[in-house]
Amino acid sequence: MTTAPAISVRDLTFDYGDKRAVAGVSFDVAPGETLGFLGPNGAGKSTTIKMLTGQLPPTSGSIQVLGMPMPAKRTDIQGRIGVCFEEKNLYLSMSARQNLVFFAKLFGIKGFDPDPLLERVGLADRAGDQVSDYSKGMRQRLMMARTLVNTPDVLFLDEPTDGLDPVSAKMIRQLITDEANRGAAILLTTHDMFEADQLSDRVAFINEGTVLTIEAPETLKLQHGERSMLVRTRDPDGSVVERRVPLDAPDAEEQMTAAVGGREVLTIHTEEATLETIFIHYAGRGLEG
Repeated sequence: MTTAPAISVRDLTFDYGDKRAVAGVSFDVAPGETLGFLGPNGAGKSTTIKMLTGQLPPTSGSIQVLGMPMPAKRTDIQGRIGVCFEEKNLYLSMSARQNLVFFAKLFGIKGFDPDPLLERVGLADRAGDQVSDYSKGMRQRLMMARTLVNTPDVLFLDEPTDGLDPVSAKMIRQLITDEANRGAAILLTTHDMFEADQLSDRVAFINEGTVLTIEAPETLKLQHGERSMLVRTRDPDGSVVERRVPLDAPDAEEQMTAAVGGREVLTIHTEEATLETIFIHYAGRGLEG
């Protein structure tokens, strides 16, 4: 039995005046799947997610979220999704606990207990503090908690770890993994290659408003990369030498023996193509612009 997509997009376009920001984008996201939108700033990632969440009307094309058309069924859809954007819309004069209770009331949730969510994002010990006293990382963790107030079936996450400290970034990535395991469909926009590789079941390379390819990260790396082993040794004269051995070469074993050659081995590790280098192959430019 085939599960219907939680998100289904066909030939989606959006124009800012004479500029086409999104040009005929199509993709699906299944329940429990994380699709990473990978591209530089200005590629069309945020515009796409704003159309999918009903904040911008598409110029053309169709959007289905949980089997309902967006924006025609926007109110019904918005009750079942969670959205976390770069722009923080928290109430700074309220505590973290008050923020979550307030948003739960907006969803019509009765008897809501914010403490389990605050525990999940590592804010239980600061739950009563005003959000104005929170660091950037703490505010972003609270944003993620707020995103999960209604136990959403679909999550739209726009650069959720951008500029965060390593501890906060790691915590948010774990939350994303946990939500996917719960069965939520996740659309994650990012220009962070590591994050996309770590979290995504599939990645969509987007550049100048166009999706260049959609595939699993591992498949892309196998298709476009050369498997190799980097061997660092110390020669008898004390110099450190790096030798790269292609693992798929017919004489790989002989090359490896020659690379070591009785020398002191410092390190040996495998190498593979990164999503950054593969993106450059498709787009002709890097993820940073």
